[in-house]
Amino acid sequence: MKIKNFRWWIVGLLALVTAINYLDRQNFPLVYAEIKKTIPISDAQYGWLSSLFLLTYGTMYAVGGRLIDRIGSKMGYTLVVIWWSLSNILHGLVSGFAGLGIGRFLLGAGEGGAFPASAKVISEWFPEKERSYAFGIFNTGSSIGAIIAPLLIVLILHIFGCWRWTFILFGLLGLIWVAIWVKLFSLPQKSKYVTEEEREYILNNPSERTIQATNRRTLKVPWGKLIRSRELWGLLIIKFLTDSAWFFFIFWLPKYLNEARNLDIRGIGMYAWIPFAFAAAGSLLGGWLSSYLIKKQVSLDYSRKITLGLSAAFLPVSLFITSTSSVIGAIIFFGFAMLGHQFWSTIVQTLAVDLFPSQIVGTVSGLMGCIGTYGAMLFSLVSGYIIQAEGYTPVFITCGLLHPFSFMLVLILIRKIRPVYM
Repeated sequence: MKIKNFRWWIVGLLALVTAINYLDRQNFPLVYAEIKKTIPISDAQYGWLSSLFLLTYGTMYAVGGRLIDRIGSKMGYTLVVIWWSLSNILHGLVSGFAGLGIGRFLLGAGEGGAFPASAKVISEWFPEKERSYAFGIFNTGSSIGAIIAPLLIVLILHIFGCWRWTFILFGLLGLIWVAIWVKLFSLPQKSKYVTEEEREYILNNPSERTIQATNRRTLKVPWGKLIRSRELWGLLIIKFLTDSAWFFFIFWLPKYLNEARNLDIRGIGMYAWIPFAFAAAGSLLGGWLSSYLIKKQVSLDYSRKITLGLSAAFLPVSLFITSTSSVIGAIIFFGFAMLGHQFWSTIVQTLAVDLFPSQIVGTVSGLMGCIGTYGAMLFSLVSGYIIQAEGYTPVFITCGLLHPFSFMLVLILIRKIRPVYM
C-alpha cells in the first residue's frame, strides 16, 4: 500500500518515540516525592542519580551514533528502544538507592542512542530545505512526552496507588512502539509505502548532497580527521554549555516545585507540564522559522544563525526565577527558558546534518550528544551541592547566561554554515 507523503509518517514515528523517551526519563523526577517516602534521597544523592543517567546517556550518544552508522537506523533504533524500555521497567522492581542508581545508569545507556538515530533517519528521508522543520516536529515529541507525563503519572498513581507501576507501564509502551517501527520502517529506496513521486523527490532533490542509493559505498571518515574539524569543535562546545541548562530544567523542575514551592504530586502534576508546552512551541517555531527563511531565499548560513540568535535571547528570563516570584510566575519563566532552549536545540541538531555527509551524521550527532550530556552531568553534580548549600538562585543565573554566550561562540567558531566535505 502506497501512502502519500510517507516521509511525514516517518517523522511522526520519531516524534512518538521521542515522546516515550521523555515519558521514561521524566518519570523519576516526577515521582521523586513519592519515592523518597520509602527510599530517602538527599539533594546531593539526587544530583548523583541524575549524573549516573547522564554519564551513560552521553557515552551511548557517541558510541550509539557510531554503531547506528554501521548497523543502520532501523536495527539501531530497535535495539536502543528495547534496551531503555526494559531498563525503565527495572526501576519499578528495585528497593533501595543502589537499585535506583543501577536503573538510572542502564536507562541512560539505552536512551542515549535515540537522538543520533533520529538525526540519521532525517538525513536519509528529508532534503536540506525540509530538515529543520522535520527536526522540529520530532523534537516536539520530547515536550509532548514531558507534558503528558505528569497527567499520566497522577492517573496511574490514582488507579494503582504505587509509583512502581508508572515505570512498568511506560516501559511496556516502548516495546509496543518497537513492533510498529519494525513493521513500517525501511530506507526510502526500499520502502513499499512510498510513492514513486515521493521516492524521486527524496533521492534526487537538487539540494541533497549525498546519493541515497542502496549500492553506494559507505563513507569512512577516520576519527583523527573528523576531530580536526573546526565545525565539529564548534558544535561540541556549544552543546557542552547549553545542554547543561536544559537537563537542569527538566530534572530539577519537579524537585524544585516539591521542595521550594511545597507542592505534592498532584500540585506538581498541575504545573509541571506547562513549561514543556512552551518547549514544544519552541521546537516547532525554531524548525518552521529556519525553513521559512530558506524558502524566502535567505541563505542557509543566515537562516540558521538568525534563528539561533533569537532563541538564545529567551534564556535570560531564568534569572527572574526567584523566591519572591509567585508559583505561576516561576512556571512562566521556566516556560520561556525551555521554549528558548528547544528553539535553539532544533537548529543545533540540524547543523550536524547541514555540515556533514549523511553517512557520518549518526557519528557527529552522537559526539555532540555525548559532550553535551557530559557537560550536563558535571553541571548536575555541582548544582546538587550548590542547591544544598545556597539554594537555587545561583544555578538559575548560570542557566540564563549559557545560551547567549554560546551564540557568540557560534559566530566565532562556525563562520559559515555550509557542507564540510570530508
